[in-house]
Amino acid sequence: MPLYDFHMHTFHSDGELLPVELVRRCIVNGYTAMAITDHAGPGNIQMLAATISRDAVVIAEHWGFTVVPGVELTHVPASAIDSVAHQAKAEGARLVVVHGETPVEPVEPGTNRAAIESEYVDILAHPGFLTLEEAQLAAANGTYIEVTSRRGHSLTNGHVVQVGREAGVSFLVNSDTHSPSDIHTESFARRVALGAGLHEAELRDVLILNPLKLLGELGL
Repeated sequence: MPLYDFHMHTFHSDGELLPVELVRRCIVNGYTAMAITDHAGPGNIQMLAATISRDAVVIAEHWGFTVVPGVELTHVPASAIDSVAHQAKAEGARLVVVHGETPVEPVEPGTNRAAIESEYVDILAHPGFLTLEEAQLAAANGTYIEVTSRRGHSLTNGHVVQVGREAGVSFLVNSDTHSPSDIHTESFARRVALGAGLHEAELRDVLILNPLKLLGELGL
């Protein structure tokens, strides 16, 4: 089965690996495509987008592997998310993830909704106690909702799946990788999905079709 991941960090934020080493390890683990989405605010978006874009070009040329240059907007004021996400796309980030209202960090209330309402945000990561109203808006706006394997953030996966399924959202399973041990294998990604409450019949959509749809929307 193809393996995709749209939420990974390098030592350009709080990850441990150089981008090219992270990519190499992902290739060895069987990945098909991935995004590098280091933590970002208004001040470092330009650097991140330019740096990962340069690496992505070399990786595509020599390894034939797709790396999506992205950012994860992290603890950005909720009222600034739309403008900062717009900035990220203008600076060359192909993918914008927003760090959602996880139950283990003091994310500003209203972040989930601000991310979902922004046309420049592609993925709402680990959204914590996602509300039905937020999930319905995500489904209507085409915002992908993350099911995560990241410790702490994953505590509400079951809630996210239950509410998101009712609303008809498009899920993605992501690792939120910070260290080599976080990188998924195909079998582990399946276990994360099933452990969150997704059904076997839903796995093809979540693990294959939704990633392909997102890559198509990004022009990749």
